[in-house]
Amino acid sequence: MNKFGITLGDPTGISSEVLLKSIRKLPKGIYILYGSKKILNKTSKIFNLDNPFIEIKSPEEAKKEGFYIINVYDKGFQLGKPSIESGKASVLYLESAVKDILKKKLDGIITLPISKEHIVEAGFKYKGHTDYLADVSNTKEYMMMLLCEKLKVALLTTHIPLRDVPKYITKETIRSKLNLLINELKNKFRITNPKIAVVGLNPHASDNGKIGNEEIETINPVIKEFKEKGYNVVGSLSPDTAFINYKDFDCYLSMYHDQGLIPLKLLCFKNAVNITLGLPFIRTSVDHGTGFDIAGKNKADPSSFIEAVKLALKLAKLEKS
Repeated sequence: MNKFGITLGDPTGISSEVLLKSIRKLPKGIYILYGSKKILNKTSKIFNLDNPFIEIKSPEEAKKEGFYIINVYDKGFQLGKPSIESGKASVLYLESAVKDILKKKLDGIITLPISKEHIVEAGFKYKGHTDYLADVSNTKEYMMMLLCEKLKVALLTTHIPLRDVPKYITKETIRSKLNLLINELKNKFRITNPKIAVVGLNPHASDNGKIGNEEIETINPVIKEFKEKGYNVVGSLSPDTAFINYKDFDCYLSMYHDQGLIPLKLLCFKNAVNITLGLPFIRTSVDHGTGFDIAGKNKADPSSFIEAVKLALKLAKLEKS
């Protein structure tokens, strides 16, 4: 049976509530939480939720299906009150799980949300999960993709200021990201000849160079190269209408974060999942943040986490098929 690590993320956010609300809705498996035993117990009591987690020291101890916890860092955190300590805890949970997956003690990891502000305050040198996971696994080419049953959206650039996006849009970057995306859709998702829609950067995809020149000089020539090689790549599409016919495509490649994630979250915010493509292991995540403002108020929705777990299990099965 597959073993999956779950990182608690920021212990003062909604993660423990999301986790405990999900217990009865998850497929059978071996789930190992890297987190805080105290905050899990506290959340269980507040909301009168089942807490079936058994404490262990390492994944090897989890031999049958069920829920386990490795109590990595426990400081009596309070829901809704983030701090440098909770940022430090987020990092320690993540590092512990990654150490085990790199040693192949886990079949995948599912990450709950961290606070970028507080991990930086705690001395973490990365912008978030994705950059860290790529670095520690020596992954040179990687990308973020969010998906739900209706739509898949991969991002050419991620968490950078909007003013910096154009300088990251180069022929080399588009080529490498498209190659990675096509390979991952084939290998991970078993889509034989994925149809990919590439979204333009400028309004109306520049109107043939009248509104900016990135499409004419950079994006469209690469799309042409891929078409000539027989790949099913379409574009560049005008951003304001690109997602109207989303059912026609297996995946979109968006130029920047909000361009792709606004339509995706509009269609399926509660059920969307984040996955990092290119890593040598399975990593899925929720599509929402820490929810400090609603932590402890019984308002957290576990749907995205449940879907993240289901996707991790599905990818693990496909890997072994």
